[in-house]
Amino acid sequence: LDRGKARNIIKGIVKGCKDAGCALIGGETAELPGMYKGEDYDLAGFCVGVVEKDKIIDGSSVRPGQIIVGIQSSGLHSNGFSLARKVFKKNELKGKIGRTLLTPTIIYVRAIQGLMKKLKIKSMAHITGGGFYDNIPRVLAPKTAASIYKGLWPVPGIFSVIQERARISDKEMYRTFNMGIGMAVVVDRRGARKAHTEIKKCGLKSWIIGEIIKGVKEVII
Repeated sequence: LDRGKARNIIKGIVKGCKDAGCALIGGETAELPGMYKGEDYDLAGFCVGVVEKDKIIDGSSVRPGQIIVGIQSSGLHSNGFSLARKVFKKNELKGKIGRTLLTPTIIYVRAIQGLMKKLKIKSMAHITGGGFYDNIPRVLAPKTAASIYKGLWPVPGIFSVIQERARISDKEMYRTFNMGIGMAVVVDRRGARKAHTEIKKCGLKSWIIGEIIKGVKEVII
């Protein structure tokens, strides 16, 4: 066990717990020399939470005319790395590109909690694996769809580089990556300014990226 490396890992976990407002209540360190060699190691973790049944945000109150507020991501957010590894050479990963790819994922707990205290969130989607097309439909009410308008927020340059090198379509990019939006929140149109204000308090940027329209639980970009 490399104590220095283990210490840095624990520091990162502690920071994540503080950002999320949760407690680190247990863990185990197993040394498996027959499986992991050299500097290889594996991390696994999970969170458990509790919510009152009448406070569950399930998307049932989503209606046409409501707006979608997108909160900035910090980069790839741990998704799409299979493709990213294919388009960058090993020596590139040791420099600026490697550091960009490894930028820690933003934890949105405090931003969302702040929003919940100030306005009613109709629905929200964490833009993880599956991008916009797979994640947003899960939190829509029946007979509604999400219309997303490209160009309303700045897409980080790393995504353009990946798209150019991989030669894939815009649709595939939005199906694979978060494209600069890590969390999408649906609120009433009149709550837009208040949403931006609360999100800004957490040091994050946000934009109106689309609206709810009539449809069949799909995303239109």
